Amino acid sequence: MGELDTVVLTKGVPDFREGQVSFDEDGHLERGKTPTVMNPNDKHALRAALQTRVRHGGTVSVMSMGPPGYKDVLREAMETVYADDLTLVSDREMAAADTWATAITLGTAIRKRGVPDLVFAGFKTADGETGHTGPQTCWCLDMPVITHVVALDVDEEERTVRAKRLVEGDIEEIETVEAPMPAFIVSDPDFEPVYRTAGDRLELKELRRQTRERAEAFEDHLTVWDHVDLNLDPDYIGLDGSPTIVSSVDPIPKAPAEREATMVDPQDADAMQEVVEELTPFSASANAAEAGGD
Repeated sequence: MGELDTVVLTKGVPDFREGQVSFDEDGHLERGKTPTVMNPNDKHALRAALQTRVRHGGTVSVMSMGPPGYKDVLREAMETVYADDLTLVSDREMAAADTWATAITLGTAIRKRGVPDLVFAGFKTADGETGHTGPQTCWCLDMPVITHVVALDVDEEERTVRAKRLVEGDIEEIETVEAPMPAFIVSDPDFEPVYRTAGDRLELKELRRQTRERAEAFEDHLTVWDHVDLNLDPDYIGLDGSPTIVSSVDPIPKAPAEREATMVDPQDADAMQEVVEELTPFSASANAAEAGGD
């Protein structure tokens, strides 16, 4: 078994579950009042990297660019899926970056740590949904890129990666492509890791145990770099280095309610009596069923 070095890019996104998102009176997302979680699509990329780790050994490094709070996003990656080490690229000069400025920063950070055999990125983020950051970072690294990957295998001797990718047109089809390493992999949400042997499944179980243990002291495995560490000119990163102009932001509509609710005042004795009478048959049935089960 060889030793494959892999990097997985991830981002923190607002937790869009019902009741978690906070908007101001103009409909703008209030990030400070909305919990941040690991971008769901990035977990597919991390699972792809973990599959490679199980089959071929090596290391999985998870990297993100964002505010100091993204440490928790990296911890989530290590705890819920896998990571050998973590890197956070963060300082005020990087704030308000568009995908291009983000790609420049991430590409520089990857070169600083040493270009890996494979870089993995998710399909798109749950907030911006551009799908640009992965391919733009790949352009900065001058690597071949394979997108919409649903399955992959690595040939260590030939130093190639072969991937099945989803092609969407008038019909959905799968094509198989091959690229030399180092290469950039953008996983599709339909990616499913495959562990063919009992040895692989045992290795997966052990690696999952190790990563959960590491996550308990994740900062011991965390490296933080700012723009000075990366020797980046502030004019080319963050807001100043972002050519994108956002004309407007549409608020995310609330999902339609699937249940009808009747508000009852607890101080209204008659209304509360009606509730009790309506629920009593269900309670009696439940009690009878429970008694029968004994």
